[in-house]
Amino acid sequence: MKKFIGKWILKLTGWKLNVPEEYRIKKGVMVGAPHTSNWDILYTLAGMWAAEYRPKFFIKKEWMDKPVIGQIIKWLGGIPVDRSKRNNLVDYSVELLKKEKELILLVPVEGTRSRVKEWKKGFYHIARKADMPVILAYLDYGKKEAGVGKIMHLTGDFEKDMEQIEEFYKDVTAKYPEKYNPKIFIRSWEKEQNKPADKP
Repeated sequence: MKKFIGKWILKLTGWKLNVPEEYRIKKGVMVGAPHTSNWDILYTLAGMWAAEYRPKFFIKKEWMDKPVIGQIIKWLGGIPVDRSKRNNLVDYSVELLKKEKELILLVPVEGTRSRVKEWKKGFYHIARKADMPVILAYLDYGKKEAGVGKIMHLTGDFEKDMEQIEEFYKDVTAKYPEKYNPKIFIRSWEKEQNKPADKP
């Protein structure tokens, strides 16, 4: 049913789908970018459903406790998290990925629709600890295209891995380009350069 709904939404809105067959895997950590609009979740889910992905995402338990809304969010792929009891989402994510036979975990790498200095690093730590591939999903508003463009097996060299991800997303057009920072992480030499000078 979700596959049909996803295809219907894409056709209705004039969007294309680009997910090569070899990228349609059953387990992994999915990155979705750029994220600058509320419309992103609609096109992301539509595209991934049409490609037979079933991404799941974390949401506050309070939302899931609401009778009707909770059922809708669960159907969409929401996984409830009680922030008062579970503070380490990385370990919890790793636990889920190891336990489930099929799980595509969609992680909000930017964390907001506004422009950010750099991505949140949780997705990287989850993928490394769970020994799972990173699925690079994208929304290109310039092409009106939703897709998956790369499956990455992380090397453990953080900067090298992030540079590859940054290179992949640099030419993807966000709905609001001014809200998207294509430089997704701050390199070690830049951090050193920006350190305050020691007082004499």
